[in-house]
Amino acid sequence: MPRVNYLGMTILDAITGGLERATVLDRPAAAARKTVSTVLADRRIKDALHGVWLGHALHPALAQLTLGSLTSAAVLDLLGGRRQESSVLIRAGLLTAPLTVAAGWADYAESHEEQQRVGVVHAVTNASALALFATALVQRTRGRSGRTASVLGGTVAGVGAWLGGHLAYRQALGPNQAEAVPHTGPEDWQSLGPVAELPDGTAVQRRAGAVDVLVVRRGDEVSVLSDRCPHLAAPLHEGELDCASGEITCPWHGSVFRVGDGAVVHGPATAPVPGFATRVRDGVVQARVLTFPGVPAS
Repeated sequence: MPRVNYLGMTILDAITGGLERATVLDRPAAAARKTVSTVLADRRIKDALHGVWLGHALHPALAQLTLGSLTSAAVLDLLGGRRQESSVLIRAGLLTAPLTVAAGWADYAESHEEQQRVGVVHAVTNASALALFATALVQRTRGRSGRTASVLGGTVAGVGAWLGGHLAYRQALGPNQAEAVPHTGPEDWQSLGPVAELPDGTAVQRRAGAVDVLVVRRGDEVSVLSDRCPHLAAPLHEGELDCASGEITCPWHGSVFRVGDGAVVHGPATAPVPGFATRVRDGVVQARVLTFPGVPAS
């Protein structure tokens, strides 16, 4: 049995790895990205679809609702359940699908190229599943069972869910990339250099223990955050600093954070940047990570 599982994982890894490296997908991926960026030009709408207001990615939560409804309908049809209940579940899944799709495309447009290659196939697979479930409903209005289309839809939706899981958990599109910072420290005070050597109104990178940190001096005030963007781990010190608003923009995908506390102002990031406590001793800036109560940094 372990040998079969290992072989299965090898085959699945080969498929997803092939998609990640399939440059032939770059053209349709770029076209999709351009279309999404044009349609979702309003930043407030994009922030809502990313899930900034929720504090984590919106698409996975919506996908659970849509996918759960549709696959439940497919299981009922596979086991010979009543068509009435199955149809209700299909309608629920189709009704929630547009918002789920919109949130997914919003995240897609702010991702790396290899993620977009998988994302395009993920989208096509899901669209095929939705078409099959819609076909099942149409067939039922014409007196047919629609069970075959429903079961096929559930099967295709499962493939789409597998690709979605790969995007989220293997390619890390959506998770907080800076979550480990409070656990990796440093928990004790670390010197970042003399205050006088920090350029006023400029974002710079320093090292605190084993962690790269973003240091911003504005007059007598010094703010220290993790230098890793929570979205896809971009180096924040390379971003654009707006001293007037006290905000810094990620250089890769345009997430905006408050320098003072790391809070998210605009997505695609949904998690704040981990902060560091600071102090000045004998003209030297010192910092240590802010940990969770009762959870020491390693």
